Amino acid sequence: MSENPIDNVMAELRRGVEEIIPEEGLIERLKEDRPLRVKVGFDPTAPDLHLGHTVVVNKMRQFQDFGHEIIFLIGDFTGMIGDPSGKSTTRPPLSHDEIQQNAITYREQVFKILDSKKTRIEFNSVWGNELGAEGLIRLAARYTVARILERDDFSTRYRNGEPIAIHEFLYPLMQGYDSVALEADVELGGTDQKFNLLVGRELQKQYGQVPQIVLTVPLLEGLDGVQKMSKSLGNYVGITEPPEEMFGKLMSISDDLMWRYFELLSLRNVSELEQLKSSAAEGMNPRDIKYMLAGELVERFHSARDARNAKEEFVNRFQKGAMPTRIAEKVVNSRGVETPIATIIKEAGLVASTSEALRMLEQGAVRIDGERVTDRDRTIGVGDAGIFQVGKRRFARIRVDQK
Repeated sequence: MSENPIDNVMAELRRGVEEIIPEEGLIERLKEDRPLRVKVGFDPTAPDLHLGHTVVVNKMRQFQDFGHEIIFLIGDFTGMIGDPSGKSTTRPPLSHDEIQQNAITYREQVFKILDSKKTRIEFNSVWGNELGAEGLIRLAARYTVARILERDDFSTRYRNGEPIAIHEFLYPLMQGYDSVALEADVELGGTDQKFNLLVGRELQKQYGQVPQIVLTVPLLEGLDGVQKMSKSLGNYVGITEPPEEMFGKLMSISDDLMWRYFELLSLRNVSELEQLKSSAAEGMNPRDIKYMLAGELVERFHSARDARNAKEEFVNRFQKGAMPTRIAEKVVNSRGVETPIATIIKEAGLVASTSEALRMLEQGAVRIDGERVTDRDRTIGVGDAGIFQVGKRRFARIRVDQK
């Protein structure tokens, strides 16, 4: 166990946290001076994570550093139900094969933050499948429809006359039952998971267990500093993105958002962050502080060498006006004689969607060989090639071939 006094431990655990329910309960458990079972569930619904997904993983790492047992729970059973949290429509369940493949990718990505040797991995299909029809009915009998409808997304859909499938009611019950099966001391999750986490507390009481402590973390704002980080909004930083791309995106955030990212994403301790804020107040250039943030995150998900090279690349491109030294080469297969430019830059991976491509064209953020392109209807012919640029940071040498 950590030799840090309880108040120092709590200062770190409170950092970047929305709620601890109840906080005095967590303090009491920490005083027991034993490794707590800290559970976090991940439904592998998409193969790639962005920095917004890592906020809760960073909190897991803090608990791990203080000597507690981290249970990385892969929701291969609940993933087939589909988490309805925040959804205005029923989410289509994933297939077993999709979930298994995504789970492999999740493990590879989160272990860039967590110590894999100190992390316990569980799959909730182990006890979910064992429940069977009778067990599921008995579990459902422990919770009322009225309580389920207290959840904002369910109550809103019910008031609006929008469909709610019966299986969606089972999701919070199964997530809560995970805590029973694991006898969790603490469960972490985003603010959108609060209802589900509290169901876990209630079910543990009914099964004669001491109810878990619930700790919620906020949803990270995207690069725009307004809406939550999302691939569909194009305001995200993917943790598998190239080092130069990741570094450049992080350098683009506002000075205010920089501190938010430090609080939620950095593994520096509270005293180090206070020292950085003091340096900023004394006149340190925010750009130099941002270098530290970008460097830390690139090093975590890539390497120290990549972080150094990404910074050098950034300085050369944006402070000295140079082109990137390394430009990815892409081949896009044409489906005809001419291919719309929006399709080209999407298939080359310079944007996440055709709608983002069209938006970037309208904003004048697309260039070919240095020439700005704003015509949405422009097409690229078979055999054409050039250096395509989207925004300030995304480059690719693209050649169009006949499929």
